[in-house]
Amino acid sequence: MSHIVIVGAGECGARAAFALREKGFQGEITLIGAEPHLPYERPPLSKDGLAGAEPPKLVADAARYEEARIAVLTSVPVEAIDREQKVVRLAEGRTIDYDRLLLATGARPRALPGVCGNAERIRMLRTHADALAIRAALWPGRKLAIIGGGFVGLELAATARKLGADVVLIEGLPRVLSRGVPEEIAAVVAERHRQEGVEIVCGARIATLEADDDGARVVFAEGACMPADLIVVGIGAIPNTELAEAAGILIENGIAVDETLRTSDPDIYAAGDCCSFPLSHYDDRRVRLEAWRNAQEQGALAAANLMGAAEPLASVPWFWSDQYELTLQIAGLADGAATTVLRQLTDDAFILFHLDGEGRLIAASGIGPGNAVARDIRLAEMLIAAGSRPDPAALSSPETKLKKLLAA
Repeated sequence: MSHIVIVGAGECGARAAFALREKGFQGEITLIGAEPHLPYERPPLSKDGLAGAEPPKLVADAARYEEARIAVLTSVPVEAIDREQKVVRLAEGRTIDYDRLLLATGARPRALPGVCGNAERIRMLRTHADALAIRAALWPGRKLAIIGGGFVGLELAATARKLGADVVLIEGLPRVLSRGVPEEIAAVVAERHRQEGVEIVCGARIATLEADDDGARVVFAEGACMPADLIVVGIGAIPNTELAEAAGILIENGIAVDETLRTSDPDIYAAGDCCSFPLSHYDDRRVRLEAWRNAQEQGALAAANLMGAAEPLASVPWFWSDQYELTLQIAGLADGAATTVLRQLTDDAFILFHLDGEGRLIAASGIGPGNAVARDIRLAEMLIAAGSRPDPAALSSPETKLKKLLAA
């Protein structure tokens, strides 16, 4: 009977394990994680999970793993992969044999160079333990400095304001959400934060971060100093590729996989935040995505291909973020867009459609309260997947139903 081992007990690894059973795999499944918890979802860590200091939102409880005959090892880091012997070596010393291996090792926060002092005052957010430590330091009147104006930093800012903390958000680039979010939408998000009292400082050059028992300080390159009770660094993530690299597996902005998620070793696959892969909708451009839905979809696809299906990646990248009452959604990748078309849905909701030089829809970006843009973004995603070249005038008119364009 064959044995599939999954290294990385996060969203992707857990979804892959259950998908193996759903697809009829009868062999052994072992899911190995370094954290003490069963696999849990990370998006709530910067949102409601942080605000309420809640327990982690588990992908499934222990009974479901037992019922599905999935062995879960927690608090067990993997030290090495022996591809010749087809075993993984655990930090505690023992080894586990595998027939097929899935690496779902995720990513870790990118550190800011030049940090010194009390680590209790300078934090990063990736795990449930991180969220609890940050939550314990936030209450009315406390000052939080967030380094980084990406999704995590902005979501954390919104949550901290909900808790009554004073917030300053510091971004090194000229605007927030510089990666993958159109300037028009980023401006709406920034203005909404300012309305809530968040101070946003862009174009900042930081020399160092300092901390001691009395507080923390952001020291800027020109010499100015900004005091805070807590600093959280959120300047992106680095894929966890060390295990794969040490085993001689090809690395290219993450663990390099083909369109079936297979690595350079035919018995080893990778999925989720740790891997880079070719996107057929974008001329096989190699990308790496840090997104909740991508982790879910690649977990299911990896399960099928670990069983020999050889199914190719076909999904369109999709991202979302909640900012107060606003929801931002993006389908596709807007890099390389030649034309952008505005569809104004309501006074406070709009979508931008991005087309390439040949008129093909390659991305759609929307923002509005609640689910105002959700349906149209979903339909835009389907248009992107179909390689559609819709009439820009039809895209700009709210009276023209996207479903009609899809049917055409």
